[in-house]
Amino acid sequence: MNQLDVLTKEEVFKRIGERIFPYQKNYLAMFSSWYGGIVTDPAFMLIPIDDHMVHRGDGIFEAFKCVDGKIYLLDRHLDRLERSAKAVKLDIPCSRSELIDVVKRTIIAGKEKNCLIRVFVSRGPGGFTTKPSESIGAQLYVVITRLPEYPEDWYSAGVSVKTSSIPMKPSYFAGIKSCNYLPNVLMSAEAEEAGVNYTVAVDEHGNIGEGPTENIGVITADYAFLVPRFDKVLRGTTVTRMMELAQELVKSKVLGYVGEADVRVEDVLRAQEVMMFGTTFDVLPVVFFNGRRIGNGQPGPFFTKFLKMLRQDMKDNPAVTTEVWT
Repeated sequence: MNQLDVLTKEEVFKRIGERIFPYQKNYLAMFSSWYGGIVTDPAFMLIPIDDHMVHRGDGIFEAFKCVDGKIYLLDRHLDRLERSAKAVKLDIPCSRSELIDVVKRTIIAGKEKNCLIRVFVSRGPGGFTTKPSESIGAQLYVVITRLPEYPEDWYSAGVSVKTSSIPMKPSYFAGIKSCNYLPNVLMSAEAEEAGVNYTVAVDEHGNIGEGPTENIGVITADYAFLVPRFDKVLRGTTVTRMMELAQELVKSKVLGYVGEADVRVEDVLRAQEVMMFGTTFDVLPVVFFNGRRIGNGQPGPFFTKFLKMLRQDMKDNPAVTTEVWT
């Protein structure tokens, strides 16, 4: 930093191309409406600094996955993207069919049938204030990465969770999947500092909410599958699909009830089983909560059933619009 050079365009491109880091091996492809195309070199997967998504968090996003060449729960994710766009008065700069085509073509450019897709819609570049009117127009970015791998013992032995000191988002913002994730970041940092796998938010009444990027659910002593009410947390696509699949267990009288509820910290500690739900890992069993053992301290039978049902649902994935490779 002793000498600061004023760089030419050619020098900038050269230096960017030389910046190679190990984590970039997981970055497969990126579509950028700003570029007007797809790049596969991770060094050039960049966004303008004056895009309001960068300096104000003024953007929305979705993350979903492609399993064996089919996108799982695509329409649900795009439905939520559209709801978020409406809530923040942001126009998605293409039709749904055009967006699906961009997603598919970017996946193909990434050359892997099992991958994670992130779709970002930003307010766009232009100025550095909070005024949306400064932007020259919304932008679309689609990023394809390898699916993250989770330790096998998280599934076989379970994970630990604690309540967070970070305040829950107000209901209006909790339902929007925006790029302003500072509370979520602080919750993840809190988990790392405490030596646990996840934290979950708690409201002023002692009801639990959600994790940094995960939903939580419990199996009560009377065999109800309950999740925190969605008027306080993001309506997760994985957990809501699991609630639908779990209705089969209600029909067969393995479960008594599936639904939303006010779930207090004490309810979690008294539960038969506690589970986390998320796009990347599907379902994880929680065996310790606030340092106390859940059940017998081992992954339970409902976790095994839920994970099997969810992954079978991914294999059965019938929607034509999800097919990337034929």
